[in-house]
Amino acid sequence: MKSIRTPDAAFSDLSGYDFAPCYSEIPDTEGGTLRMHHLDEGPGHLPPILCLHGEPTWSYLYRKMIPVFVAAGRRVVAPDLIGFGKSDKPIKRSDYTYQRHVDWMQSWLEGLELRGITLVCQDWGGLIGLRLLAEMPDRFDRVVVANTALPTGDHPMGPAFEAWREYSQTVPVFNSGRIVYGGTVRKITPQEVDAYNAPFPDDRYVAGARQFPTLVPSKPDDPAAAPNRAAWEVLKRLKVPLLTAFGADDKVMAGMDKVFQRRMKGAVGQPHVVLPLAGHFLQEDVGPELAHLIVEFIAATGG
Repeated sequence: MKSIRTPDAAFSDLSGYDFAPCYSEIPDTEGGTLRMHHLDEGPGHLPPILCLHGEPTWSYLYRKMIPVFVAAGRRVVAPDLIGFGKSDKPIKRSDYTYQRHVDWMQSWLEGLELRGITLVCQDWGGLIGLRLLAEMPDRFDRVVVANTALPTGDHPMGPAFEAWREYSQTVPVFNSGRIVYGGTVRKITPQEVDAYNAPFPDDRYVAGARQFPTLVPSKPDDPAAAPNRAAWEVLKRLKVPLLTAFGADDKVMAGMDKVFQRRMKGAVGQPHVVLPLAGHFLQEDVGPELAHLIVEFIAATGG
């Protein structure tokens, strides 16, 4: 599998992102390997808070939350999905499939031997992370679901998602920073826009970001529909504590929190929140507040 790597110089002098990089090699599923980047902050011997980003962001999304976790004495691990951030980026859009994203993340998670995980997942971080939870539930102690879903294609995703998918496939220049800007309430700065664009120096680097919206199962016969249905059969039997934290201004994922609250046993009795003045990228709008809520949730559930 042919891939490219964003030059390190693209990530120099990013405000608020002075974390030490960590790298792992994972199988690319075609006999080769891909280099995957992640952050690992706080006491390395502790069970981790695993922060999974989505489309079209990278671990920079969690820069306001990581210091809160570390100050609370917690360990936090935040990877860049393949195709994003400092991780390798396969060149062909066809190299990116939903199943491969799950397989890549499973290989990485097993390689780092992560256990006792508190999963924090947003956007595609949930579509991938919840599949991991279903496939290896013994590794996870609790889950925070934030502005995400696990669709099976059996129900429409809604006009807001359809409009986003159409935009993602037709816009001439895929400007990740402007996409994040549009998905926030407080509106990120020009420097933050540049930071979200840093992984993508030119159009050769955005194959994964372009492909992601097309991989969301929106029809019952989608390739990912059956695996997601199977995942739900596992998830709805789990008693792992689950907290939903959604942004009030997120039009794409509006109402998805109720699905998790209704279907997941571990969601019963938890202090679910809808955060005002927060959009789809709630880590940008209310990152420290969300991090404090997660710290309290961990403590209240035996962590």
